[in-house]
Amino acid sequence: MHNLSQLEKQQVGLRLPKYIIDEIDELTKQFSLNRTDIVTEAIKSYIADQKSKLFYESFDTSCKELKTMLDGNLPETTLRELIDELDTDNNP
Repeated sequence: MHNLSQLEKQQVGLRLPKYIIDEIDELTKQFSLNRTDIVTEAIKSYIADQKSKLFYESFDTSCKELKTMLDGNLPETTLRELIDELDTDNNP
């Protein structure tokens, strides 16, 4: 959930191709929404998709590493070593 300061709106200017604006305007009429609502939902959907994609790519990599480890081709590590490695990756 977001706090009140995160929900505060900020005006942003951007340039979009006319055909996209035309499509947005069609949606505003069809769903009785304004451009801001349409663009906000589109961006939120895109961000969620990208986060999901990153999660599954990371999960896939982890599964491959686990298989390699189980096959004996990668040394086993402790949970502490794994956490330290993740901390190092996230805080270079």
